[in-house]
Amino acid sequence: MPANAMPIPTLKRAKAVFPPLLAAGLLALGGLTGCGPGATRSDPPLAGTQLGGDFTLVDKAGKTVRYADFAGKWRVLYFGYTFCPDVCPLDVQRLMQGYHLFAKAHPQAAAQVVPMFISIDPERDTPQAVGQFAAAFGPELIGLTGSPTQVAGAAKAFAVYYQKRKGATPGTYLMDHSRAAYLMAPDGKPVALLPVDQDGKAVADELDKWVR
Repeated sequence: MPANAMPIPTLKRAKAVFPPLLAAGLLALGGLTGCGPGATRSDPPLAGTQLGGDFTLVDKAGKTVRYADFAGKWRVLYFGYTFCPDVCPLDVQRLMQGYHLFAKAHPQAAAQVVPMFISIDPERDTPQAVGQFAAAFGPELIGLTGSPTQVAGAAKAFAVYYQKRKGATPGTYLMDHSRAAYLMAPDGKPVALLPVDQDGKAVADELDKWVR
C-alpha cells in the first residue's frame, strides 16, 4: 500500500466514515475509483447519494472561493495534499491529462468544466503552495486551501476521510486520506467518480459520457 493511502478500515468504521457512498455500493476499500460498467447518461452512478454542498476556501491569491461560485458549471473535485509523495500527484496528473484530452476533442464542453484540487493539509498547504502545485498540471486546475475549520467543512460535505500521521519532525508527517475525483453536475448534484486510478484516456472517456 502506498505510504499515504487510506488504511483499510473495518466495515463498521467504514460505514461511519462513508455512509452515503456505502449506500450506493461505491466504497472501494483502499481508494474510491471509477463507475459501473453499465452506466448511461440517464443513470448517473452517484445519483441519489448525498454528496456536495457549499464550502468556503481560498485560492492561490488568498481570495475567498465558494463552491457556489461555480454553479451552472460541471465541477471536478479531488482532495489531497501537495506534500503527498506518490498518489496525489499521479492521480492529479491523470485527471488533468484526461481533462486536456477531452478539451481537445470537445473544447466548448470542456470550457464548462472546473477542475479543483482541494487540500486536506491546511497546516502546510498555504495558498502559494496549492497554487504552485495546481499550476504544474495546467492553468485550468484551481488549487484551494483554507483554515482547518474550512477544510474540514469541505471534506465533510464530500464524505472525505483524512487524518494526520505522526512524523519524525513536525513538518515531515504524511496524511492518510480517501481517494476520489468527484464529477458534479451544473446543478451541484453528484454524477460519477472519475477513474484517476487508471489513465488519462479513461478519465476523458468518463467525461465524454456525461459532459455533453
